[in-house]
Formats: sequence, structure tokens, C-alpha cells
Amino acid sequence: MSDFENTDAGDDGFDPRKFNPVEFQEFMKKYLENPDSFEVAELAKAAGIPSNPAQLKQLLEMLTQAMGSKNLPDGVDWSAATNQAKQLARKDNQSVTEQQRLQWLEAVNIGGLWLDGVTDVSALATEPKFLTRDLWVDDAMPLFKAMSEPVASRMSKALGDHIANSSPVELGGLMAEAGRLLRNAGGAMFAMQLGQAIGKLSETVLSGGDIGLPIFEQQRAAFVPQNLEAYIAELGVPAAEARLYLAVRELAHARLFRHSRWLREAVVTQIITYASHISIDEDRIMTAVADTDVTNPDAMRSLLESGAMLADRTEEQQRALEAIETLLALIEGWVDAVSQEATRLLPEGMRIAEAVRRRRVSGGPAELTFGTLVGLELRPRRVREATAMWLMLGSALGAAKRDSLWDHPDILPNVSEIEDPGSLIARLQGGDDFDSALRDLLGE
Repeated sequence: MSDFENTDAGDDGFDPRKFNPVEFQEFMKKYLENPDSFEVAELAKAAGIPSNPAQLKQLLEMLTQAMGSKNLPDGVDWSAATNQAKQLARKDNQSVTEQQRLQWLEAVNIGGLWLDGVTDVSALATEPKFLTRDLWVDDAMPLFKAMSEPVASRMSKALGDHIANSSPVELGGLMAEAGRLLRNAGGAMFAMQLGQAIGKLSETVLSGGDIGLPIFEQQRAAFVPQNLEAYIAELGVPAAEARLYLAVRELAHARLFRHSRWLREAVVTQIITYASHISIDEDRIMTAVADTDVTNPDAMRSLLESGAMLADRTEEQQRALEAIETLLALIEGWVDAVSQEATRLLPEGMRIAEAVRRRRVSGGPAELTFGTLVGLELRPRRVREATAMWLMLGSALGAAKRDSLWDHPDILPNVSEIEDPGSLIARLQGGDDFDSALRDLLGE
């Protein structure tokens, strides 16, 4: 028997058997859309009780006990997000064939030799990883979780806190519990939307570093052959050339993060810190909820996608965002530059490089959705300028001097130096002064 069925009612008392879930849901929907519309009589009718304080208190206690006994996740259910993403990833998932593995291994071996000729950043010690779409989800989810958790937690907490704080005093217990349920519901919707975004992204992502961020803590190259072959077919260039160019890019990205062991933590920490300071605008929440059918999952997902609940960025957040974009542009620009140098003998190398740049700029629906959810788009600006800067540095100072800038975060080029590489070259041509400063930073 349920908690409701165990309780008898007096002639004028609370009869739990008259509790009407449909009417109660309608009451809660109306309340969420307009908290000022609360009427005790409406709640009493939905609950099947006369509207007197003693009986109302009995109802609230029973509902709180019943709702509290449910085994609900606290906040965002990340396992649900992973399951949602993998479900989409497996829709047209294809296993990696032996032929694909051998073709990409050949491209990796040749590409590694070409990279050795244009950069002092050392080769990888691990073999490349070949991923199906669902395996890419498994590898990428911890990174996406870390980056999105601050916003997800704030958003779901804001939903729950609002209903608890704006409720009449006599409904404090019930509405606090309802707020918890709403917070969990908000977290579940966020998890579902994030899972859908990552699931869609799994259909187009090409490699481990394709999103511009390192999905592995221990750096290694990784490829998604199913998606790579589909992308190469669209390029209209010899497949062997495309594989070589794309292998070089992935190797360069993984090499950089392995060489600069501080880099991954710096990128992820910057993004998490930025996300943790995003504010949830309570007024926007209520305006958005009032215009949304909260019982419609599609409507609620659209509400999350719209970014309507996020407050405007502060000046401090804007500066933090620009710092993240600059660091991502430096990474992508360096990868572009060394890839261009390493593949200069490829007849279609420049054509492939331009196609990759266009793809990065345009992004995709899943990336835009993630940008809305977390408040940060992963496609950095200034990449062309950063690429030109790294190419100029390599030409003027050599690969060793250029790549030494990745030895410590404090000596990386800033925005003005990206825009004016000549000033950076002049700084680096200081010679002994620069080398001495670098040794001091590294504690040597």
C-alpha cells in the first residue's frame, strides 16, 4: 500500500483517496507560471481536502514524506546524459575496419616524420587510438561534464530556490520539496540536452583534438574513422592526401598538449572558472517559464537552448572570455601553422587546410547548443591572425625559438602581439634577456 492508502479520513477530514494527481499537476503548473496566483482553496480541491489549516498541514506532511521517499538524483544526472549521448551515437555507429586502421596508421607514421622536420615538440610515446562514435562519447564525456557542471548546477538550483523562496509561509515544507523536485527536473532536462548535443557531435567529430580541446588527460592521438571517411569523401581530394593532412593536425595537437603539460589544466580551469561565475537571472527564469509549457519536454529543452536563463556577462566575465578565446586561438593557430609547414609538399594541402578552417568557423548545431548551455562557444576567433603570427615567428626565429613560447604560460603571446607579430619578434630577439627570464620562470 502507498502512504496515501494507509490513512483513514474523518467525515470532514483529509481523505487521501481523493487526492487527484491530474488536478494537483495543473495546480503546480499554474503556480510555476504565476506564483501570485496561489489559492489555498485550489490546492485543497486538488488534494481532496477542505481548506482549513490543520487538514492542510496534514496534507503537506504526507506529501513531503511521499515525495521525499522517492529515490531521485540530486541535481544533474550525468549518467543519463552519457546514456542519451551514446544512444544517439549508436544510431548509425560503424565499427573500425582493419583496412581503416592500417590506412590511418600509415598516415600517422608518415605525418609524424613530417612533423619532426618542422617542430622541436617531441613525438608521442603512445599509439593512436581508433574510436567508434560511442567510444568517442565515453572518452569525451568527462571533459564536457567538467566544463558544464557549474552552469548546470546553478541553473537547476535557481529553479528550485525560486519556488521555495517565493511560496507562502504555510506551504514552506511542501514547496521546499517541490523546489527540490523542480531542481532535479531542471538538472534532468539539462543532462538530456547536453547528452543530445554530444550525441549529435559524435556524428561529425573527426578526432580527439577536433573540438579544440584535449579529451584525454594522458595525451595521445585519436581518430574516428567513420566520420573521417565521410568528411574526406566530401572534400573531393585524393583520400590519401586528406588522411595525411588530418593525421598531421591531430598529431600536432596531441604533441603540443603533451609537451606543455600545464596547458590542458590551464584551458579546462579557465573554462570551468568562467562557467562557475555565470549568473542565473531569476526574473528571466520566471518570464521564460510563464511563456513556456513546463509540462512539455520539447518546450523546456528549447528554453534551455535559448540561453534565456543566463544573465548578461559582466565586464569581468567578458575579460575572462576573451582570455579563453585568445588561448584557444593560440593553440589552433600553432596547430594550423605547423600542419601547413609539414604538409607543404602535398599538392592539395592548402585546399584541405582551407576546408578545415571553414569547417571550424561554421561549427555545427551541437556545438552551438553546447555554447548556449555553458555560455561559451568552442570555436575561437583570431585563429587566422594567430596562424599568421606563428608562421612569421618560425620564419624569422626558427622552430626552436617559436616553440619555446609554450614552455610557460607567462611568456605566451598576448592579443596585441597576435595582431602585431613584429613587436613579438622584437621582444624575442632580445636574446639573452628572454632566455634568462624563461629560466627564471622554469626555476632553472
